[in-house]
Amino acid sequence: MNNHSSCDPRTKAYKNGKTFEECKTEARALVSKMINEIPTNEEITWTKILETANHDEIVYKLILKYFREMGYDIGNYTRPRVVKNNG
Repeated sequence: MNNHSSCDPRTKAYKNGKTFEECKTEARALVSKMINEIPTNEEITWTKILETANHDEIVYKLILKYFREMGYDIGNYTRPRVVKNNG
């Protein structure tokens, strides 16, 4: 009766059958790719990030989280973009 594996986030399937760990790996790879675009364009819009994440909400949110952890300004609902902090 106590099947704890159903609550384990490592085994739950998200969009396209990916586990949370696979979503994290994908998000980190996409952040590495997008970082190269920031110096050229100076910013990345949330819309572009969502498109890059293939409209996968978990990957999209993880990408924003990783940008914030790396010291980027991820904006807010009035300024939906990611820019490099100049500080």
